[in-house]
Amino acid sequence: QLQLVESGGGLVQPEESLRLSCVISGFNLDVYGIGWFRQVPGKEREAVSCISSSGGSTNYADSVKGRFTISRDNAKNTVYLQMNSLKPEDTAVYYCGASRYGVPAMCNSRLISHWGGGTQVTVSS
Repeated sequence: QLQLVESGGGLVQPEESLRLSCVISGFNLDVYGIGWFRQVPGKEREAVSCISSSGGSTNYADSVKGRFTISRDNAKNTVYLQMNSLKPEDTAVYYCGASRYGVPAMCNSRLISHWGGGTQVTVSS
């Protein structure tokens, strides 16, 4: 059974860093693109960054460009989101999701077929 499990969230101060991990099991990661999304209460889930099945294509939301980096290690069935220079507005629950679509199309929550349970990121002084 396909599963995605996020980890690495926590409470940090502004300008600090976190690295989120998404461990995938139950399917061949080589055929799925993986996206990181985030959601705050009362708002829609928004795309943060996506990476293609091969890792050759990536996409970032304008709000995180230059600060966040997505990467994947298919041998470890893991996708990472390195988040630097965090801001209070980055506070959200972060989810990873899998899609058979390519980048940038899969950076759309409606095209995600499988979701993880989320990890909370809080940026506050």
